[in-house]
Amino acid sequence: MQVVAYIGERLKRIRLTRAMSQRKLAEVAGMSQRAIVDLETDKREPHPSTLGKLAQALNVDPVDLLED
Repeated sequence: MQVVAYIGERLKRIRLTRAMSQRKLAEVAGMSQRAIVDLETDKREPHPSTLGKLAQALNVDPVDLLED
C-alpha cells in the first residue's frame, strides 16, 4: 500500500510566515516555481529529496512539512 503525502497547505503556511514568495522559495531550494505551485496546490506529491530541499530552504525540519 502506497502512502500519499500532500503538503500544500503546510508548505504555503510556512512559506508565508517566512515572508517568502513562491519564486524566492524555488530559487533557494533549487527548484522551479511551477514545482512549488504544484506542491502547494497538491497537484503533485513531493519526493523525499524534495522535502529535504524545501525544509532546508525554509529552515525547518522535514517532518514539519508533513505534520501539523
